[in-house]
Amino acid sequence: MPHIVLINPRFEASYWGLEHALPIFDAKANLPVACLPLLAALTPAEHTVTLIDENVEDIDYDLCASADIVGVTGMIVQRFRMKEIITELKKRGCFVVVGGPWITVQENYFANLADVAFIGEAEETWPQFLTEWAEHRHSRRYEQADKTDMSTVPVPRFDLLKMDDYAVGSIQFSRGCPFTCEFCDIIVVFGRKPRIKTGRQILAEVEALLATGMDTAFIVDDNLIGNKKAIKEVLREVIAWQVAHNYPMTFVTEASIDLADDPELMQLMVDTNIRVVFIGIETPNEAALRETKKLQNVRKGATMLEKVHMIQRSGMEVWCGMILGFDSDDASIFDAQRAFIKEARIVNAMVGMLAAIPKTPLYTRLLKEGRLDPEDQQPFGTNVIPLNLSREALRDGYLAVMQDLHKPQAYFDRLDALYLDERIEPERTRLRHLRRHPLQFAKLNAEWMLEAAGIFLRLMRQVPDRELRRTYRRRIWSMLKRRRSPVVMQIYAIKCAMHYHAHTMIARMQTGPIVNSF
Repeated sequence: MPHIVLINPRFEASYWGLEHALPIFDAKANLPVACLPLLAALTPAEHTVTLIDENVEDIDYDLCASADIVGVTGMIVQRFRMKEIITELKKRGCFVVVGGPWITVQENYFANLADVAFIGEAEETWPQFLTEWAEHRHSRRYEQADKTDMSTVPVPRFDLLKMDDYAVGSIQFSRGCPFTCEFCDIIVVFGRKPRIKTGRQILAEVEALLATGMDTAFIVDDNLIGNKKAIKEVLREVIAWQVAHNYPMTFVTEASIDLADDPELMQLMVDTNIRVVFIGIETPNEAALRETKKLQNVRKGATMLEKVHMIQRSGMEVWCGMILGFDSDDASIFDAQRAFIKEARIVNAMVGMLAAIPKTPLYTRLLKEGRLDPEDQQPFGTNVIPLNLSREALRDGYLAVMQDLHKPQAYFDRLDALYLDERIEPERTRLRHLRRHPLQFAKLNAEWMLEAAGIFLRLMRQVPDRELRRTYRRRIWSMLKRRRSPVVMQIYAIKCAMHYHAHTMIARMQTGPIVNSF
């Protein structure tokens, strides 16, 4: 019986990786990548599959050496570790196949290290390769002629992962995005036509996650609302399932800011129990948005700030991505970013310097202009040579913005503005439903309070900075005096842990390597 080992390399510490907060959450990794359990589901039953996520366990190289095929996947931020792993595997005589987002946009990165490369999606090419490998006639390169029909994608094998080691689960509803942002590789990898799974598929995946004990999932779609009409129908099916099962699941997702233009869609997302939505705001500089073709952010009507507030008032918290270093950015952009994030009441903002990913329109343009640093290891944190800022000014300004946003006073003032002043209502449809089921309502609130208490106790034990511990105690106590809500209590405890992670990461960047979010 053929044995296949599939490996996801460890990530370097990053803003969303939450590495410094994971012990406080009693987890080893934030969430599992979607590709490992999906590839396992696409593998014929006569094969034995072992999944190794290096973020939660060490790689057993002896096991790999005894396997018939070893697969390695990875994103741009994993490329250095991918190369180390593949080199070690080849030393041990392994038959190595490589796929994922990074090799899709940079095919020659691993030279001839790998025996087989998969470019782009692999729902068709992975089973094809396994058939051809068994018949001793496989190719060295596979690429699908067409994008995957998402209605044919099987339920991932979550049972093969160590799900207890993750803080939250991951699930995918759709792929693709209709927009044309110059810097984005999503349209390169997945295309501009959103493709969506059926409601039946999605609910089967939700139930598979629940079966592992996971009750929170990140919907990893790069833009959940790329096809608004189609996603509304799917959300209605998920809502019906939530109601029938008394709302066992909480979701986090990503969407474009035009979500605010559709009140019906916002309400459906709230009714689905989507607690948080990540939005690519990128910059308050309208010239930069037009320059990078992020035109959905500059449509007529409400301002971006007003749209963020609309989404928040619907009951969903907004996280965002912000970028520094567009061609039209000058030294004023740093204060503009600080001001926008404060006024928007966005607690968690992933700020990064503009980076050019191979095969994107941005990369092509800057290559022609001679404004790409060819070095793989970037001392300034990005391969882009900015136009109106020096590389030093961009790097230092980025670090200063990150530091200022995560000063305890600034961070928790934004949190208080959202939950204590604006008093947004997280999970309000779920809570309204459960009030008709008093025992389950009490059970959920008790779980939230116990989770908050557990996180708080670990914060007090594990955070070495006495002043930080004092800040966390004071802010949680202040919240309890103003709003005695179990879900808000849980949110505040989580936000303290997330702050500790960002605080630690930024402090290390002051003297060590720059961690760019993009």
